[in-house]
Amino acid sequence: MSGELASYRLHLARYRATLERTCAGLTPEQLATRSVPPSTLSLLGLVRHLAYVEQAWFQRALQAGLDEPRPFTDPSDHDLDFNGAVGTRECVDEAFAEWRRQVVRADAWLDAQDDDVMARVVVYNSDGATTPVRDILVHMVEEYARHCGHADLLRECLDGVTGP
Repeated sequence: MSGELASYRLHLARYRATLERTCAGLTPEQLATRSVPPSTLSLLGLVRHLAYVEQAWFQRALQAGLDEPRPFTDPSDHDLDFNGAVGTRECVDEAFAEWRRQVVRADAWLDAQDDDVMARVVVYNSDGATTPVRDILVHMVEEYARHCGHADLLRECLDGVTGP
């Protein structure tokens, strides 16, 4: 694969690997450690959030009409992806399993595309808002870049490790 789509895929793969490396070797308690009050930001919360983001954009937006429950969400808590990130093995295992599942699903969608998909416009919410696929892929790269920066700082605060 070459071209624009391949470039987005390469960046996404690198950022996904960066997130995984940044979280590697930490205990559930460390993964759930929050940054500074009042923020609920934690490495585990980021994993849960990115599982949600992968599903929201690759499944719900890019496959219009696919209606399935969103991971780590609750109408009564708009920040559940972060608020529900607790330092237990079960929570960690669930978060990483769901994030990996959503990455596999996103990659399967990408595998079925070619560079012509970049100009395609999709309806991405119930209000009928539209955007080009290209903009969604750029947004995904932005989302990972921003959160991998957060993850690097969180990891450094935990044990001094930077840029894993």
